[in-house]
Amino acid sequence: MLRGLLEATGMNRAREWWLERQIKTGGSFPEHIGFILDGNRRWAGSNGLPYWLGHRKGATKAEQLLTWCLDLGIRIVSLYVFSIENFERPQEEVNELMKLYEEKLNEVIRDKRIHEHRVRIKAIGRLDLLPAPLQELIARAEKETAAYDKHWLNVALAYTGRSEIVDATRRIGEEILKGQLKPEQVDEKLFQAHLHTSHLPDPEPDLIIRTSGEQRLSGFLLWQSAYSELYFADIYWPEFDRLDLLKAVRAYQRRARRFGK
Repeated sequence: MLRGLLEATGMNRAREWWLERQIKTGGSFPEHIGFILDGNRRWAGSNGLPYWLGHRKGATKAEQLLTWCLDLGIRIVSLYVFSIENFERPQEEVNELMKLYEEKLNEVIRDKRIHEHRVRIKAIGRLDLLPAPLQELIARAEKETAAYDKHWLNVALAYTGRSEIVDATRRIGEEILKGQLKPEQVDEKLFQAHLHTSHLPDPEPDLIIRTSGEQRLSGFLLWQSAYSELYFADIYWPEFDRLDLLKAVRAYQRRARRFGK
């Protein structure tokens, strides 16, 4: 069994090397990748483990993902971590998730990679729905990385694309009522400037990857994803590895992006 495992590991490394070589000479490269991290609970259930171990394994995988993306030179990473609908899960699970996010965010703030690679951290969503300690940590992470402009890490918490569009519409409406805007000034560019992703140099993901085999966006970056390429991986998020990321990027490079032209 050990020999077989070593052989499989060696084969995977060889495939990674070959795929990465193809990618670096394969044409256009995604600047912004969005990830829908799906399947933590199902992974735990399929392995006879409690649900919270699935979430913890998924959080560790997200840390590894950041390393892979930095190594590949991907400038913007957006993670769909917790939707507004997820608050409807059992309270015990929601509480455990909030504690896990606090723990991991504390680690991220101290992570040397964030500062060495000048990664700007930004949480997007209705953050006022989150526990006060988590809100304070988010504010600290955003403040400490506000001047960074080489890479961006966006974490969607208490987020849905519909709520983001509603919030942007409300802000524009308020500015019109105050006389700061005229209705005829409202266009796509102005609307986009009122979205949660307005801080990004490229708010529209080139590629969105979803795990667990589900083939839908579930409200992730609805406005921004109009021309995003979609890639669905038939594995649970804790099983996602660097080879899967390389496969997704290679699939992206093989698609002809015409943007309706």
